[in-house]
Amino acid sequence: MSYHIRNWSEYNAALRQQGSLTFWIDEAVLEQWIVSTLSGKPGASKYYSDLAICTMATVKAVYKLAGRQCQGFLVSLFELMGIEVPVPEHSTLSRRLSQLSVKLPVLPKSGTRHVVVDSTGVKVYGEGEWKTRQHGVSKRRTWRKLHLGVDEKTGEILAAVVTTNDISDAEVLSDILDGVSGEIKQISADGAYDQRKCYDAVRKRKAKVAIPPRKGARIWQHGNTKAERHNRDENLRRIRKVGRKAWKRESNYHRRSLSETTMFRFKTIFTDRLSSRKFDNQAVELFIKCAALNRMIQLCKPDSYAVEA
Repeated sequence: MSYHIRNWSEYNAALRQQGSLTFWIDEAVLEQWIVSTLSGKPGASKYYSDLAICTMATVKAVYKLAGRQCQGFLVSLFELMGIEVPVPEHSTLSRRLSQLSVKLPVLPKSGTRHVVVDSTGVKVYGEGEWKTRQHGVSKRRTWRKLHLGVDEKTGEILAAVVTTNDISDAEVLSDILDGVSGEIKQISADGAYDQRKCYDAVRKRKAKVAIPPRKGARIWQHGNTKAERHNRDENLRRIRKVGRKAWKRESNYHRRSLSETTMFRFKTIFTDRLSSRKFDNQAVELFIKCAALNRMIQLCKPDSYAVEA
């Protein structure tokens, strides 16, 4: 089975636009590059605006530059543009990064959303896969977990949470849902989220849930009780009646794989490693990459259809 793209011309233009410098640095950013007023607080006031630091960090992430390389890249760019704008030192970028508040750009949408949830690991430091297979895992090897809530229809990242590698997926679901605005029609996630606290978080949003119960699962709440029917129990009863495969088709559970597609796009564009060493900086670095990924998919999304070979 192969796939053809209907909107190739628009999608091709969008892919070119993703590498354009004018897309990431426009005149509105340059106008707000320097802070115009003093903060009035003790200590030195900020010279560069948060927008300037965020823009520099975005350019650093999109073009995969080190701190000093990013500084030199922007200096040369402004010289070629004939713009007399100072560029923050790489140390200023590192120091200010953890203070940024990054808001994910999401296009407004009428109606409800189907949110697919998953997580992935992003390396911080340590040996690669080959050395791990040959000699085992050392104590220094570690990573961060990026938990995402993705709109099944648009592919946009609606909410992101960053944790250490010892935090389970189920512990973060409520935080992800808190970050999603608007009405949620359905939430789909894998079996790692088959826990009471996850169902309780979904119930607060009054959404349908598609989480496959574990094999050998039992009913939590008896059917004769007067309490509200539990979503998990209803899913389990349906699975027992029609089978797990049929239930997945009926509940659109297979759409959950789109979260894995988002993870693949993320790691393909930004790699699977972090350049920051402090946790707060690492979290903001990941949020900036998520915001950049949203801006990329908002340019154009491929409209493909299956063709039998």
